[in-house]
Amino acid sequence: MGYRVAVVGATGAVGREILKTLAEREFPVDEIVALASPRSAGREVSFGDQVLKVKNLETFDFTGWDVGLFSPGGSVSAKYAPIAAKAGCVVIDNTSHFRMDPDVPLVVPEVNPNALKQIKRNIIANPNCSTIQMVVALKPLHDLFTLKRVVVSTYQAVSGAGKDGMDELFAQTRGTFVNDPPKIEQFQKQIAFNCIPQIDVFMDDGATKEEWKMRVETKKILDPDVDVIATCVRVPVFIGHSESVVAEFEEPVDIKRAYEALREAEGVVVLDKREDGGYVTPIDSVGEDATYVSRLRVDPTVPNGLAFWCVSDNLRKGAALNAVQIAETMIALDLLPRHG
Repeated sequence: MGYRVAVVGATGAVGREILKTLAEREFPVDEIVALASPRSAGREVSFGDQVLKVKNLETFDFTGWDVGLFSPGGSVSAKYAPIAAKAGCVVIDNTSHFRMDPDVPLVVPEVNPNALKQIKRNIIANPNCSTIQMVVALKPLHDLFTLKRVVVSTYQAVSGAGKDGMDELFAQTRGTFVNDPPKIEQFQKQIAFNCIPQIDVFMDDGATKEEWKMRVETKKILDPDVDVIATCVRVPVFIGHSESVVAEFEEPVDIKRAYEALREAEGVVVLDKREDGGYVTPIDSVGEDATYVSRLRVDPTVPNGLAFWCVSDNLRKGAALNAVQIAETMIALDLLPRHG
């Protein structure tokens, strides 16, 4: 017997990826509904071999639905996630709205699955895409050597800004070759053939909100004693976030043990040949579930330091896949009741 599943924000890039991921992983679905804003109601989306007609979120009754996978934007989740949760539907929310709520678990199944046992509001938060892949790679190293500090620079794909961000990169790239002036709407500057060291708004200390998210989310998921300083950069890549990570540990680092731990870690694939092309790039990660680690090496500038390159498909592991894995983990831990 399966579950009744609602996908909220089903017409967006992440919503479509959630539907695709549920079908590919053969999630035990008895009934599924695609929900979105009134202007998207009536549109069609795919779920495996099925075509679903999108229904209006604003008039939908969540009573009797088991799990809701939400990715509609923070303000929409803020309003409708509590409504769904109150109706008995377990909400797994992909927006930033609930992440730092002390009563809402922030979960990466490979890292902190036991946090799912602390659900108080019937809502679970999916972390930021750049945080997810970093903590998946850091967890086995933290278990070995006790993580102390992380310096991370990100190279984030435009799909992190949704379909409109991808469309803007495409239009600007095409326009460059026909001498059309770039139309700048989704990003702060031209993104084609450029890098923009700002994702989200600036905060009082000079960090951007994306950089703040990586710091506080890592503390909540992995360990409150870990310090993180991030520089988050938008780059002209359609899909796949990359990160340069420099980690400092409490205990002496053994590079051989680090390799072994990463190779054995759930969700991690090590592809690290010290030769031309012996590493993963964003385009290699597209459509893949894993978090890839390459360029692992000792950092000789600090005691007990390691540096590595980390790549993942931000629409899959960074969003849709992690949300589906949360639901799967809840089933495995017998934490997802059925209403049927």
